[in-house]
Amino acid sequence: MPTPSPLPVRSIRTLCLALAVITTATLATAAPPDDAATIRGVLDAQVVAWNKGDLNGFMAGYWKDDGLFFISGGKSLRGWTALKERYEKSYQAEGKEMGKLKFDEVNVEVLGDSAALVRGKWEVTMTKEKVDGWFTLLFRKVPGGWKITHDHTSK
Repeated sequence: MPTPSPLPVRSIRTLCLALAVITTATLATAAPPDDAATIRGVLDAQVVAWNKGDLNGFMAGYWKDDGLFFISGGKSLRGWTALKERYEKSYQAEGKEMGKLKFDEVNVEVLGDSAALVRGKWEVTMTKEKVDGWFTLLFRKVPGGWKITHDHTSK
């Protein structure tokens, strides 16, 4: 059986150079951040803010724009300011309390570079009652990061 001939030194150098270029190009192209984890981080920050009584911190997860759309209890509203006022009236008015918020069964489905659908359960436990339900959120990547641009919440 004949012995295979060794590769010429020139071929080995070319192969090594090609591998070095490919490896450098691959490492130089940083992987994009994990969008689903970033979105979960927004939701986690909302829970922390809510549970501290920080409505502004909670609202930071929403798109601060008149195009924000919210549906709950058979009613809808538009705009970040209108939504904040709704939360103030429902949870911070005289005799109201924010309670403790938690999210469960959260499913993040990234739909592309700038949109994601999020579904899950919410629960607010207050001194005298517990309210809960489901939510469907549309997140969009806007200037400032991933924000909720559409929120459909039910009890």
